[in-house]
Amino acid sequence: MSNPPRPKPRLEQENTPFWTGGAEGKLNITKCGDCGQYTHPPRVLCRHCLSENVAPEAVAGTGVVETFTINYQPWAKDLEVPYVIARVSLDGVPGVFLTTNIVNCPVEDVNFGDAVRVTFEEQDGIFYPLFEKAN
Repeated sequence: MSNPPRPKPRLEQENTPFWTGGAEGKLNITKCGDCGQYTHPPRVLCRHCLSENVAPEAVAGTGVVETFTINYQPWAKDLEVPYVIARVSLDGVPGVFLTTNIVNCPVEDVNFGDAVRVTFEEQDGIFYPLFEKAN
């Protein structure tokens, strides 16, 4: 059984590098050229200093599982359960967290504090950043 299509984001100028960077294996997070802070979700203004001098920057794509839940409810037809929904803090990107799935391991093997790395799932030209355990 395969998973159903993920909800497709509406691509706009500020978020397209985030959703398409996986084609090159890059996790792009918006960074301010004035104050150096990162902003996610992507915006046209820095959320810290309100500068318009923002641009996507490829980050390491590693992080830590801050919290997670295991979903057992098949919300969509053909959705394989159980699966992990996690909040991942990104290494070197203070204050940025991604809500994502932890993949490529049994759900019972996921723990708080696990080191993870990005992997991408492509659907219709969108590269969804998912994470897998790094060890």
